Amino acid sequence: MWINVAQMLMALALILTSCEFFTNGIEWLGRKLGVGDGVVGSIFSAVGTCLPETMIPIIAILFLGEDRESMDVGVGAILGAPFMLSTLAFFVVGASVILFRSRRGTGITMHVNSDIVSRDISFFLVAYSVGVATAFINIRFIKRIVSAFLVATYIYYIILTVRQDSVNHGHLDELYLAKIFGLKNNMHNILLQICISLAGIIFGANIFVKNIEYVSDYIGITPIILSLIVTPIVTELPEKFNSIIWIARKKDTLALGNITGAMVFQSCIPVSIGILATPWQLNSHIIVSSVMATLSASTIYFWIEDKGKLNLIPLLMGGAFYALFIISLFMKA
Repeated sequence: MWINVAQMLMALALILTSCEFFTNGIEWLGRKLGVGDGVVGSIFSAVGTCLPETMIPIIAILFLGEDRESMDVGVGAILGAPFMLSTLAFFVVGASVILFRSRRGTGITMHVNSDIVSRDISFFLVAYSVGVATAFINIRFIKRIVSAFLVATYIYYIILTVRQDSVNHGHLDELYLAKIFGLKNNMHNILLQICISLAGIIFGANIFVKNIEYVSDYIGITPIILSLIVTPIVTELPEKFNSIIWIARKKDTLALGNITGAMVFQSCIPVSIGILATPWQLNSHIIVSSVMATLSASTIYFWIEDKGKLNLIPLLMGGAFYALFIISLFMKA
């Protein structure tokens, strides 16, 4: 088992390094295309780093669908990812602000485009609630309509994000490929760096998941718990690391948009696939996690609507909702 732990640590280092290269490349892509933090954080970064956790349920459902345990892992991972983002990831962002308060220069004060965060969370709440509610409907035709609705919702979200985007780039470090290898800072090398970093993220996440599944099986964790807790934590590492990097650099809108944009994507595209390709039946663990995700996201949304800005309190509360879910698991064990 210690070999698996060593491989997990190596994979973690690869993911972290790749995320550093990815954030650098994605910011340069935004500058070259003339787009702002909304598009860069909520679309480019969010979708790019969603690849690992999106691939896991798709593979489990489409290629191993006849295996009941694989189906459970797929459904659990689909709804476990947005649960993890809307609870633990928000908590990590809040904790990162406290951790890096001395180097940020602004202490624990956050400078976030509240309109972007509020818009993203409103899309998430609608899509996620509709997706979860569909589990209680056994009419296939309606499920197909809901699946199409979720895809259309994400397309509309992209259009709205692009329309409402405002360009406000701050200081950017030199493109890492240009700094290390002396290459030109052009679009070709920017895309090359992004592709290499994404490959590193996906490869590292796959190694991490394979080894953590072995370790989890060794200590007796069931597949559904693995898919709801362990796998999402691992596959959401890119979003968390990207957001931590941006928080340390005082780019708070990018840090939050990276998470909220991923929440919208995860509640639309993977959920629509799950509704079409599985019976879409949710057990009590998944339902409880869905309730916690909705409550945590709603807390941030209504906090912004009430106060017009975001601070650490609602972000750190995400950790409380995550803890409540863990407690519920032990109570039912």
